[in-house]
Amino acid sequence: MQILIAPNAFKNSLAADQAAIALAEGLKESGLICSLSCFPIGDGGDGTMKLLIKHLCLNTVEVNTIDPLGRPIKANYGYDQKTATAYIEMADASGIRLLADNELNPMKATSQGTGLMIKDALVRGARYIVLGVGGSATVDGACGILSAMGAKFLDKKGEELKVSPLELLKLDRIDLSGLDKRIEYCRFTVLTDVKNKLLGSKGAAFVFGPQKGASVEQQEVLDDILEHLNCIWTTQLKKDAGRLIGGGAAGGVAAGLWAMLDAELLNGIDYFLKVTDFDKKLTKADLLITGEGAIDLQTLDGKGPFGVAYRAKALGLPVIGVAGNVPLQTNEQMDAYFDILIPTGHGAVSLEELKKCTAENLERTGKLIGKFLQFASKKTVK
Repeated sequence: MQILIAPNAFKNSLAADQAAIALAEGLKESGLICSLSCFPIGDGGDGTMKLLIKHLCLNTVEVNTIDPLGRPIKANYGYDQKTATAYIEMADASGIRLLADNELNPMKATSQGTGLMIKDALVRGARYIVLGVGGSATVDGACGILSAMGAKFLDKKGEELKVSPLELLKLDRIDLSGLDKRIEYCRFTVLTDVKNKLLGSKGAAFVFGPQKGASVEQQEVLDDILEHLNCIWTTQLKKDAGRLIGGGAAGGVAAGLWAMLDAELLNGIDYFLKVTDFDKKLTKADLLITGEGAIDLQTLDGKGPFGVAYRAKALGLPVIGVAGNVPLQTNEQMDAYFDILIPTGHGAVSLEELKKCTAENLERTGKLIGKFLQFASKKTVK
């Protein structure tokens, strides 16, 4: 039996490659006679670019930049010299994981650090920027990124504003004349793992604001700020990002880059699986095992496990999904892509405790799957 193990990251708990290793170890412990292949995946969320660097054997570039609160840090990105393509992870400079819980503040945090990484890539000669935007700590509509590359955000008096969200309420005009000229020869692609639009109850501020530290009152203000930004984009740049599918990703970074840099928005898992030639690996498999922190109806909106399950089902392969959280009720839509859904948790513990033992639970789940497969094969032989 050829088993392909292709999990996404278990958010705030375990990276995708570590999850794949844990499942593989459990399968080995079960004594199942099989051939195992690990193919950790990323769908635009935090960690996607690190996986692409490994899969594509890219050079790693270290750059001086700043964190969401403006403190100096170092970050890395992948660079393909042959294609002049830079693969940049927004979370490496502007991510939640760079801040302590008591430092999360989307009213002050900016994406400038990500802009400095992009600028470094432009200096290096990049003609194609691929940006993974998952895990950001910011809600600034990409204004921080643009400011790092020379854009100016002006009030009614023509004075330059700081790019923290609160200051952007005073925005009257965006001056793009000072943008790095190399941008003219560079294409931008934003990888997203969500379909949320920019504004409203299902938009950037209300859906993603809480995980970035926004209070209920701040979510209202942030939505107003993003609406004001979109008015400027619409009137000045003739780009209405309000209806853009996925525009709400990373606090409106996807919408902002689309409006101000004509960036292309792509489903992260589709892009990832294409450039890593996943389908070639899949054709050799008899069974696919995938997973992430939660597998539910939202997974079908283009998350990593759905991306690989969809391709497996097109080939008639069985799919096992493992997750910390799975639906209690069966669902026909889910059943069409996942033959079995297995929760990895064992025992009544809190979410925080569950996260601490994700690797152990995945290994135990892998062993369980192996034992079941052995039992099924023995019954089939009889």
